[in-house]
Amino acid sequence: MKSKGTVYLVGAGPGDVGLLTLRGAELVGRADVVVYDALVNKDLLRLAPKTAEIIYGGKRSKDHAIPQDELNALLIAKAKEGKTVVRLKGGDPYVFGRGGEEAEELADAKIPFEVVPGISSTVAAPNYAGIPITHREHCSSYTVITGHEDPTKDETNIDWAQVAKIPGTKIVLMGVERIRQISESLVANGMPSKTPVAMVRWGTTGQQQSIEGTLATIADVVDKAKFSAPAVTVIGDVVKLRKKLNWYEKRPLFGQRIVVTRTREQASQLSRQLTELSAEVLEIPTIKVVPTDQRNILTDALLELNSYDWIVFTSPNGVTMFFETFFKAFEDMRDIGGVRIAAVGPATAARLKELHLKVDLMPEEYITIKIAKAFADFESIENLKILLMRAEVANPELPKALEAMGAIVDDISCYRTVPETEDANGAAAKLIEGGADWITFTSSSTVENFHARFDLPALLKKYPQIKLASIGPETSKALTALGLTPTAEAKPHTIDGLVNALVKH
Repeated sequence: MKSKGTVYLVGAGPGDVGLLTLRGAELVGRADVVVYDALVNKDLLRLAPKTAEIIYGGKRSKDHAIPQDELNALLIAKAKEGKTVVRLKGGDPYVFGRGGEEAEELADAKIPFEVVPGISSTVAAPNYAGIPITHREHCSSYTVITGHEDPTKDETNIDWAQVAKIPGTKIVLMGVERIRQISESLVANGMPSKTPVAMVRWGTTGQQQSIEGTLATIADVVDKAKFSAPAVTVIGDVVKLRKKLNWYEKRPLFGQRIVVTRTREQASQLSRQLTELSAEVLEIPTIKVVPTDQRNILTDALLELNSYDWIVFTSPNGVTMFFETFFKAFEDMRDIGGVRIAAVGPATAARLKELHLKVDLMPEEYITIKIAKAFADFESIENLKILLMRAEVANPELPKALEAMGAIVDDISCYRTVPETEDANGAAAKLIEGGADWITFTSSSTVENFHARFDLPALLKKYPQIKLASIGPETSKALTALGLTPTAEAKPHTIDGLVNALVKH
């Protein structure tokens, strides 16, 4: 008989992927099954093995993908199959997350389980809105209340008269729809109508929205702003500190929705920088890198490495795919021989340095004239043999320029890019439904494949507020070919330069 698996009730935190605990990340990384809730950031699902079964478990008010009793049975059934099951829950499993009910069912079924605490939105959302829920000069306690009780109950369990009398900050979860009733109850039971109130929607994420008022006015503010769930309500004098301590919403890209079109493997560097500037990032990879179809030609080049004077890598992808093939043919890095290495751009150079390889020449910009000039300034390349490693479909100008300088160039592909059509994190659907502020492009192939998937001119017509950002001239040419002009072009033509261009605009 197969041994039972284990169910891990893991708190996913309030939304910012960086707020998942190390223990939570480790468990997701080795899960056989992940059952996640509506408020879980889908980017966390990337931590799961590619072989893991991913199940959407709901739940939002009035919208339960799987009823709770069926969900409990699902967790038990998967565990009985001997699988490692991660139940990924927004915030903390035991803070209004029904984690206690799920744990009881597992205990009754004698299924081994572990509860991994998560950062609750009760503290995280106010933090990201500039509100400390306790402060020595304002209060020394806080009370957490649900604004959405079990709908099957005939009466409320919340004694609003007692809540009104308790000193300190009041935190209300899931109370947007009942905010007028809640405010009136607190005032009716003795709280001053001028008591400050703040509400934070989608706290800790790039979608964060905050509003302020008092117990007397907050319901009208909600109606005017068309403010909706999910949100955390903070009631108390600590709200007055928001203007001074509001660090997250003051970052330069706060409120900007920015699309990142790099490959899934490369997107993290750009996405991380944008997220740290408080942008809402939609990762929509339009290409993925796969091995070249011309493997025989690549293998022949590897066997003749000692005949080359230079290898030129034009992208980190080229480095990665070249050495994946290299180590299938050779066991020792020394078999690369005495060839010198040129890298186009700092990202390519950094990938080579990770392999402890010295970069002998690095033109900063991927512009044909700059690469050719870098070689001309370094040495004469007349009669030198150069191995140019890059994508299957690439601009022919570079090998022509090097050959014009007398070099013998073998332009060989070590990888190819193909369209990426998967929408694992739902970002493509969000773009189609609500548009964006910026779309970033880091290569001509990202432009071409994005256009093939979304019809870029038509998308801009539908959402005229969208601006385009290009990493450099070659990428801008691809946009120009579509009759489009980028609002911003990076200079230098790097990820850092692209981020700076967005901030500048």
